[in-house]
Amino acid sequence: MTNFFARLSQGLKKSSDKITDGLSGIFTKKKVDAQTLDELEELLISTDIGVHASGKIIENFAKRRLDKDISLTEIKEELASEIEQILIPCQQPLTISAAKPFVILMVGVNGAGKTTSIGKLTAKLQKQGKQISYIAADTFRAAAVEQLEIWGQRNNVRVFKGAAGCDSAGLCYDGLKQAISAQDDIVFIDTAGRLQNKNGLMEELQKIIRVIKKVIPEAPHTVLLTIDATAGQNALDQVKTFKSLTNVNGLIITKLDGSAKGGVVTAIAAETKTPIHYIGVGEKLEDIDEFNAHDFALNLLGLK
Repeated sequence: MTNFFARLSQGLKKSSDKITDGLSGIFTKKKVDAQTLDELEELLISTDIGVHASGKIIENFAKRRLDKDISLTEIKEELASEIEQILIPCQQPLTISAAKPFVILMVGVNGAGKTTSIGKLTAKLQKQGKQISYIAADTFRAAAVEQLEIWGQRNNVRVFKGAAGCDSAGLCYDGLKQAISAQDDIVFIDTAGRLQNKNGLMEELQKIIRVIKKVIPEAPHTVLLTIDATAGQNALDQVKTFKSLTNVNGLIITKLDGSAKGGVVTAIAAETKTPIHYIGVGEKLEDIDEFNAHDFALNLLGLK
């Protein structure tokens, strides 16, 4: 975890710098008063921590610190502790059960890093001796299939695909039959992510799930939603939307290094209570790791 802690620190630097600069501007005097609390709440909201979580953090902070002397470091430590408490319930590792094949349905908007996350997770799971295959169920975008094939070649994984525009549910049916024959341990199903037409996407996902169950009644064993942190509050909206479309079991939050919006992870935890399995802070294979609430909170506040 130490190496990833350093990468997380670097990845969240834009977010932590924004918070630190804001705190330095607010706390020009030592005592915490009502005005500084209001300004602090505004700062937290502006860093995508969200209205709900920010209000909770300020309420608890005020109980302990109103009209008391406090240093900038102590403020950061208090805030990190509050954020950690919000995040802890969502710190849950991805559990691969004994089901064979274990079917992971990957959902998320185009460009969130869904396919890249499949590739990175595959590399981790292969180290545990898992035999893995992919089903390219985003049949409308040739680029999506090509990207999955690149990861398939890189990880030496079989990719089941069909003709452009073919029925994605039918493709999943055939792909799962092949995975069973090949005795694969894990199957990743890469789906389309067109949120512009929610009804169409919902119908497609529900059809895929119905067809999957015809092959393996208890599948999909998990539905993973990939979220791009640079989307800020839109990322929170995406979690809510996809949870309304399908039974999302866990999150992968990517591109935390791409903006100063890392605080949105706190908003997502506070408002959706969805397990966060992995976070990503870059393009390399090693730039993804299991979510750790304590490490994340420390790095978000720039505490090493």
